[in-house]
Amino acid sequence: MPKGLKTTSSPIQISASFTESAANTFTQLRVDLQLNPLDNEVFVLQAVDLNGAAPDMNANLSSATFASLSTTSRSTIGSIGDSNVMGVSQRDIKNDGVSAVAFQQISPETPTASNLDYIGIIATNDFFLQILGVNNLIAKACQARVYGYRATADASVYAALVQSEVLSS
Repeated sequence: MPKGLKTTSSPIQISASFTESAANTFTQLRVDLQLNPLDNEVFVLQAVDLNGAAPDMNANLSSATFASLSTTSRSTIGSIGDSNVMGVSQRDIKNDGVSAVAFQQISPETPTASNLDYIGIIATNDFFLQILGVNNLIAKACQARVYGYRATADASVYAALVQSEVLSS
């Protein structure tokens, strides 16, 4: 348990699924956590699972499906180098016109809750999922699940968390 926080719920799993608005088009989904800001409520994020659809196999073209989960709205796919991004997933088919090889990268391969107390704290009322396909014939989907719990923060900790989150966008 992070200092300055008091647990107010049992462990929670939140799932979401969405599809690109059109093939190869950046699409974002807002997921409401229904936090109570009057009680300084936050969501302590313990783990993230992101499952982007497999890219399409195209003759002579490499293709990919990228997905990310962030604490603030984004206009691009995030990377783990971005402070507001809690997880990313990338599936590729590298094709040189002669042969094709598939790759999958997931980051973080989230440590289990027994290894870390938490991987992030969401202080605002929502989180965001992003997806983008590259050289695909049809729109790609993504499923996500986050694991965590609700907690309340004292006023100074809550103010610092909200400010930090808002400034990371």
